[in-house]
Amino acid sequence: MAQVQQDLVGKVAFITASAKNLGKQLAIALAKRGADIVIHHRRDGPQAEETAQTIRALGREVLILQGDLQSVATIEGLFQQTLDRFGHVDIVINNAGMMLRKNILDTTEEEFDAVFGTNTKASFFIMREAARHLADNGRVINIGTSLQAIMTGHFGCYAGSKAALDLFTRALAKEIGSRGITVNTVAPGPLNTTFFHAAETPQASAFMASLSPMNRLGEIDDIVPVIEFIASPASKWVSGQTIFVNGGVIAR
Repeated sequence: MAQVQQDLVGKVAFITASAKNLGKQLAIALAKRGADIVIHHRRDGPQAEETAQTIRALGREVLILQGDLQSVATIEGLFQQTLDRFGHVDIVINNAGMMLRKNILDTTEEEFDAVFGTNTKASFFIMREAARHLADNGRVINIGTSLQAIMTGHFGCYAGSKAALDLFTRALAKEIGSRGITVNTVAPGPLNTTFFHAAETPQASAFMASLSPMNRLGEIDDIVPVIEFIASPASKWVSGQTIFVNGGVIAR
Protein backbone atom coordinates (compact mmCIF):
# COMPACT_ATOMS: atom_id res chain seq x y z
CA MET A 1 0.00 0.00 0.00
CA ALA A 2 1.35 3.42 -0.97
CA GLN A 3 2.19 5.65 1.97
CA VAL A 4 -0.02 8.75 2.33
CA GLN A 5 1.95 11.96 1.91
CA GLN A 6 2.41 13.76 5.22
CA ASP A 7 2.08 17.28 3.82
CA LEU A 8 -0.31 18.65 6.47
CA VAL A 9 1.76 18.01 9.59
CA GLY A 10 1.41 20.99 11.92
CA LYS A 11 -1.83 22.13 10.27
CA VAL A 12 -5.24 22.38 11.94
CA ALA A 13 -8.36 21.59 9.91
CA PHE A 14 -11.80 22.72 11.06
CA ILE A 15 -14.57 20.81 9.25
CA THR A 16 -18.23 21.57 9.84
CA ALA A 17 -20.66 18.65 10.04
CA SER A 18 -17.80 16.18 10.24
CA ALA A 19 -19.25 13.47 12.50
CA LYS A 20 -20.50 11.36 9.59
CA ASN A 21 -20.84 11.01 5.81
CA LEU A 22 -18.53 13.18 3.68
CA GLY A 23 -17.35 15.32 6.58
CA LYS A 24 -16.21 12.27 8.53
CA GLN A 25 -14.20 10.88 5.63
CA LEU A 26 -12.62 14.27 5.00
CA ALA A 27 -11.59 14.50 8.65
CA ILE A 28 -9.97 11.07 8.53
CA ALA A 29 -8.28 11.75 5.19
CA LEU A 30 -6.71 15.01 6.37
CA ALA A 31 -5.66 13.38 9.64
CA LYS A 32 -3.85 10.70 7.63
CA ARG A 33 -1.94 13.51 5.92
CA GLY A 34 -0.86 14.85 9.31
CA ALA A 35 -3.45 17.48 10.24
CA ASP A 36 -5.01 17.87 13.66
CA ILE A 37 -8.78 18.00 13.36
CA VAL A 38 -11.68 20.02 14.74
CA ILE A 39 -14.86 17.95 14.41
CA HIS A 40 -18.05 19.96 14.43
CA HIS A 41 -21.54 18.53 14.78
CA ARG A 42 -24.99 19.81 15.61
CA ARG A 43 -26.55 16.75 17.28
CA ASP A 44 -24.41 13.74 16.37
CA GLY A 45 -22.36 13.36 19.53
CA PRO A 46 -21.86 9.57 19.44
CA GLN A 47 -20.82 9.64 15.76
CA ALA A 48 -18.47 12.55 16.46
CA GLU A 49 -16.75 10.60 19.24
CA GLU A 50 -16.45 7.54 17.01
CA THR A 51 -14.82 9.67 14.30
CA ALA A 52 -12.54 11.24 16.90
CA GLN A 53 -11.39 7.81 18.09
CA THR A 54 -10.40 6.90 14.55
CA ILE A 55 -8.39 10.11 14.22
CA ARG A 56 -6.70 9.70 17.60
CA ALA A 57 -5.65 6.21 16.52
CA LEU A 58 -3.77 7.91 13.69
CA GLY A 59 -1.79 9.89 16.25
CA ARG A 60 -3.54 13.21 15.63
CA GLU A 61 -5.13 15.65 18.06
CA VAL A 62 -8.91 16.13 17.95
CA LEU A 63 -11.30 18.75 19.28
CA ILE A 64 -15.04 18.03 19.17
CA LEU A 65 -17.33 21.06 19.03
CA GLN A 66 -21.12 21.18 19.00
CA GLY A 67 -23.28 24.03 17.78
CA ASP A 68 -26.08 25.32 15.57
CA LEU A 69 -24.42 27.16 12.69
CA GLN A 70 -27.45 29.34 12.06
CA SER A 71 -26.23 31.42 15.03
CA VAL A 72 -23.39 33.80 14.15
CA ALA A 73 -22.41 34.00 17.81
CA THR A 74 -22.05 30.21 17.83
CA ILE A 75 -19.82 30.31 14.75
CA GLU A 76 -17.62 32.95 16.38
CA GLY A 77 -17.42 30.78 19.49
CA LEU A 78 -16.40 27.69 17.53
CA PHE A 79 -13.46 29.53 15.99
CA GLN A 80 -12.44 30.96 19.35
CA GLN A 81 -12.49 27.50 20.93
CA THR A 82 -10.36 26.22 18.06
CA LEU A 83 -7.83 29.00 18.59
CA ASP A 84 -7.85 28.47 22.35
CA ARG A 85 -6.99 24.79 21.85
CA PHE A 86 -4.54 24.90 18.95
CA GLY A 87 -3.45 28.52 18.63
CA HIS A 88 -4.12 28.62 14.89
CA VAL A 89 -6.35 27.25 12.15
CA ASP A 90 -5.12 26.50 8.63
CA ILE A 91 -7.93 24.73 6.76
CA VAL A 92 -11.65 25.45 6.98
CA ILE A 93 -14.08 23.15 5.19
CA ASN A 94 -17.63 24.48 4.96
CA ASN A 95 -19.37 21.11 4.75
CA ALA A 96 -22.62 21.54 6.71
CA GLY A 97 -25.76 21.57 4.60
CA MET A 98 -29.52 21.12 4.68
CA MET A 99 -31.32 19.30 1.86
CA LEU A 100 -34.84 20.14 0.72
CA ARG A 101 -36.50 18.26 -2.14
CA LYS A 102 -39.63 20.25 -2.84
CA ASN A 103 -41.21 22.26 -5.62
CA ILE A 104 -40.88 26.02 -5.27
CA LEU A 105 -44.68 26.17 -5.41
CA ASP A 106 -44.94 24.16 -2.19
CA THR A 107 -41.99 25.57 -0.24
CA THR A 108 -42.94 27.34 2.98
CA GLU A 109 -41.31 30.42 4.46
CA GLU A 110 -40.08 28.33 7.38
CA GLU A 111 -38.42 25.80 5.04
CA PHE A 112 -36.83 28.58 3.00
CA ASP A 113 -35.43 30.25 6.11
CA ALA A 114 -34.06 26.96 7.46
CA VAL A 115 -32.34 25.99 4.21
CA PHE A 116 -30.87 29.43 3.53
CA GLY A 117 -29.96 29.76 7.21
CA THR A 118 -27.72 26.69 7.00
CA ASN A 119 -26.52 26.66 3.41
CA THR A 120 -26.11 30.38 2.80
CA LYS A 121 -26.03 32.43 6.00
CA ALA A 122 -23.97 29.96 8.02
CA SER A 123 -21.57 29.36 5.13
CA PHE A 124 -21.08 33.11 4.67
CA PHE A 125 -20.25 33.72 8.32
CA ILE A 126 -17.98 30.69 8.52
CA MET A 127 -16.09 32.20 5.58
CA ARG A 128 -16.02 35.55 7.39
CA GLU A 129 -14.50 33.97 10.49
CA ALA A 130 -12.06 32.01 8.34
CA ALA A 131 -10.96 35.28 6.72
CA ARG A 132 -10.41 36.77 10.17
CA HIS A 133 -8.54 33.88 11.73
CA LEU A 134 -6.90 31.67 9.10
CA ALA A 135 -3.13 31.50 9.10
CA ASP A 136 -1.39 32.79 5.99
CA ASN A 137 -1.34 30.25 3.13
CA GLY A 138 -4.50 28.68 4.53
CA ARG A 139 -7.37 27.04 2.70
CA VAL A 140 -11.12 27.71 2.62
CA ILE A 141 -13.09 24.94 0.93
CA ASN A 142 -16.86 25.16 0.48
CA ILE A 143 -19.02 22.18 -0.38
CA GLY A 144 -21.57 23.18 -3.02
CA THR A 145 -23.68 21.13 -5.40
CA SER A 146 -23.74 20.35 -9.10
CA LEU A 147 -27.52 20.87 -8.93
CA GLN A 148 -26.88 24.59 -9.38
CA ALA A 149 -26.07 23.84 -13.03
CA ILE A 150 -28.70 21.16 -13.71
CA MET A 151 -32.12 22.10 -15.09
CA THR A 152 -34.32 20.15 -12.72
CA GLY A 153 -37.32 20.70 -10.51
CA HIS A 154 -37.75 19.89 -6.83
CA PHE A 155 -34.42 21.41 -5.72
CA GLY A 156 -34.87 25.11 -6.39
CA CYS A 157 -34.54 26.20 -2.76
CA TYR A 158 -31.63 23.87 -1.97
CA ALA A 159 -29.69 24.56 -5.18
CA GLY A 160 -30.34 28.28 -4.92
CA SER A 161 -29.02 28.38 -1.38
CA LYS A 162 -25.83 26.63 -2.47
CA ALA A 163 -25.41 28.69 -5.66
CA ALA A 164 -24.47 31.70 -3.52
CA LEU A 165 -21.24 29.91 -2.58
CA ASP A 166 -20.01 30.41 -6.15
CA LEU A 167 -19.98 34.19 -5.71
CA PHE A 168 -18.87 34.11 -2.08
CA THR A 169 -15.90 32.00 -3.19
CA ARG A 170 -14.75 34.40 -5.89
CA ALA A 171 -15.20 37.46 -3.68
CA LEU A 172 -13.31 36.07 -0.70
CA ALA A 173 -10.55 34.65 -2.90
CA LYS A 174 -9.97 38.18 -4.18
CA GLU A 175 -10.16 39.77 -0.74
CA ILE A 176 -7.67 37.55 1.10
CA GLY A 177 -5.56 36.07 -1.69
CA SER A 178 -2.66 38.41 -0.91
CA ARG A 179 -2.10 36.33 2.24
CA GLY A 180 -1.59 33.19 0.18
CA ILE A 181 -5.02 31.87 1.22
CA THR A 182 -7.00 30.05 -1.45
CA VAL A 183 -10.79 29.85 -1.50
CA ASN A 184 -12.60 27.25 -3.59
CA THR A 185 -15.90 25.41 -3.82
CA VAL A 186 -16.23 21.73 -4.66
CA ALA A 187 -19.64 20.94 -6.16
CA PRO A 188 -20.41 17.20 -6.05
CA GLY A 189 -23.17 15.55 -8.01
CA PRO A 190 -25.60 13.12 -6.33
CA LEU A 191 -23.75 11.00 -3.78
CA ASN A 192 -24.62 7.60 -2.37
CA THR A 193 -25.01 8.86 1.20
CA THR A 194 -27.76 8.99 3.80
CA PHE A 195 -27.91 12.76 3.21
CA PHE A 196 -28.97 12.13 -0.41
CA HIS A 197 -31.19 9.09 0.09
CA ALA A 198 -33.14 10.75 2.90
CA ALA A 199 -34.61 13.14 0.32
CA GLU A 200 -35.07 10.70 -2.58
CA THR A 201 -37.23 7.75 -3.57
CA PRO A 202 -35.48 4.64 -4.96
CA GLN A 203 -36.87 5.52 -8.38
CA ALA A 204 -35.47 9.05 -8.23
CA SER A 205 -32.11 7.71 -7.06
CA ALA A 206 -31.99 5.34 -10.03
CA PHE A 207 -32.82 8.21 -12.39
CA MET A 208 -30.08 10.41 -10.93
CA ALA A 209 -27.61 7.56 -11.32
CA SER A 210 -28.58 7.21 -14.98
CA LEU A 211 -27.60 10.84 -15.68
CA SER A 212 -23.91 9.98 -15.40
CA PRO A 213 -22.18 8.28 -18.35
CA MET A 214 -20.86 5.90 -15.70
CA ASN A 215 -24.45 5.01 -14.74
CA ARG A 216 -24.02 5.30 -10.99
CA LEU A 217 -24.21 7.70 -8.11
CA GLY A 218 -21.02 9.21 -6.84
CA GLU A 219 -19.32 7.81 -3.78
CA ILE A 220 -17.63 9.73 -1.02
CA ASP A 221 -14.34 8.22 -2.17
CA ASP A 222 -14.83 10.03 -5.50
CA ILE A 223 -14.94 13.41 -3.77
CA VAL A 224 -12.42 13.13 -0.94
CA PRO A 225 -9.23 13.04 -3.10
CA VAL A 226 -10.26 16.24 -4.89
CA ILE A 227 -10.71 18.05 -1.58
CA GLU A 228 -7.49 16.56 -0.22
CA PHE A 229 -5.65 18.14 -3.14
CA ILE A 230 -7.30 21.53 -2.64
CA ALA A 231 -6.43 21.40 1.07
CA SER A 232 -2.79 20.61 0.30
CA PRO A 233 0.15 22.95 -0.35
CA ALA A 234 0.22 21.68 -3.95
CA SER A 235 -3.00 23.57 -4.75
CA LYS A 236 -1.57 27.03 -4.09
CA TRP A 237 -2.39 28.24 -7.64
CA VAL A 238 -6.04 27.08 -7.56
CA SER A 239 -8.34 29.74 -6.13
CA GLY A 240 -11.72 31.33 -6.77
CA GLN A 241 -12.98 28.19 -8.49
CA THR A 242 -16.14 26.12 -8.33
CA ILE A 243 -15.05 22.62 -9.24
CA PHE A 244 -17.73 20.21 -10.43
CA VAL A 245 -17.10 16.58 -9.41
CA ASN A 246 -20.03 14.56 -10.68
CA GLY A 247 -19.01 11.76 -13.03
CA GLY A 248 -20.08 13.70 -16.12
CA VAL A 249 -23.64 14.47 -14.98
CA ILE A 250 -23.11 18.11 -15.91
CA ALA A 251 -20.17 20.14 -17.18
CA ARG A 252 -19.63 23.89 -17.00
